[in-house]
Amino acid sequence: MVSFEIESTNERRTILHSLGIVGDVAEEVLLYNKNPFQPSAFPLPLPDEPFVPFWEGIATAKSGIYAALREALSQFAFPVRAGISATREYQAAMRQGDASAHRSEAERLSLNAPAALTVTLYPTLAGRIPVLFTPDREDFVTLVRALSMRHEPKPVPSSMGACLITGMINWGRVREQFAALGGETPTLTWAAFKKQLSSSPERYQDRLMLLSGGDYSAIPAEAMGLTAEQWRTLSQTIRRAHEGTHYVTLRAFGAMRNNLLDEVIADYQGIVAAAGRYRADWWLRFMGLEQYPAYRAGGRFENYWGTPPLSEGAIEALKVLVWRAGITLEAFHDVYAERPPAERLIALIGSTLETLAANDGAARLARYMG
Repeated sequence: MVSFEIESTNERRTILHSLGIVGDVAEEVLLYNKNPFQPSAFPLPLPDEPFVPFWEGIATAKSGIYAALREALSQFAFPVRAGISATREYQAAMRQGDASAHRSEAERLSLNAPAALTVTLYPTLAGRIPVLFTPDREDFVTLVRALSMRHEPKPVPSSMGACLITGMINWGRVREQFAALGGETPTLTWAAFKKQLSSSPERYQDRLMLLSGGDYSAIPAEAMGLTAEQWRTLSQTIRRAHEGTHYVTLRAFGAMRNNLLDEVIADYQGIVAAAGRYRADWWLRFMGLEQYPAYRAGGRFENYWGTPPLSEGAIEALKVLVWRAGITLEAFHDVYAERPPAERLIALIGSTLETLAANDGAARLARYMG
């Protein structure tokens, strides 16, 4: 059992007041920064989820990654096109697993560099997670839309280079299970088998990491003081650790959000994995706050303002907390780098942005490690 004690709302409010964040703005920030994570009922690390063997098979498929995905997943049978998710054929394929092999090449998902796709299994404290990687930016955007936006051409921020796909229906894995039981028989039909699965989502829903080959947070190598090759390699390391952390918080602690606390935690893991230590200057550059208090439009900070967005006052307050969080985490890591990674991660999961912004934020985090 992994437990932690999140600071009370009154404690968090006191920290905000000490930073001059008061009144309605403070209350708005407190609501936004509420920690959603629950103690884990299981000791870490967790075993692999049931979908992992399927993806091991995809990774080693003799036909190649692209061909294997097209054969197994309904998501690869449809193009990205406005309005396609409302069509009867699309809904039948995604919801019922109706065969779509008859579709013409022009009607299927098209990629610029299908031969460049790779699948690997990335180890985390919550088990291994499959990683579908493409070095082509346009292909990454296409895959994000196909796997998480129901094939609709919705905007994908240029600063997004990775995505954790959750709850993806995998009809290929369902068909494998049906075949293992002997396939269609008088006592077990395909329709009856699908109905049986409705109460067991772990048997048909997958989670996977979608990874691109671009610069992390769309920051060029020159801005990082690195060569293009160095930064490309480090970007992949950061992305895998970042999305792997989202997977841990989701599976082990019950939540994953488009929220600054989640990003603080995930970027901490990514930066440490790539740099060997925590660097506040990297964190602030990723957010677009390298010239704090000025903000660089296009930084990731603007991706987490909510829908509808927070008030201008709350955004300004969060800017302060994000900046101070980087300072706290650098001080925390410099002292506690030798503590087990799981202990440091759990301390962060039990924190809030107010905790990290406190004058004694590093000491507070240390207490959470026990």
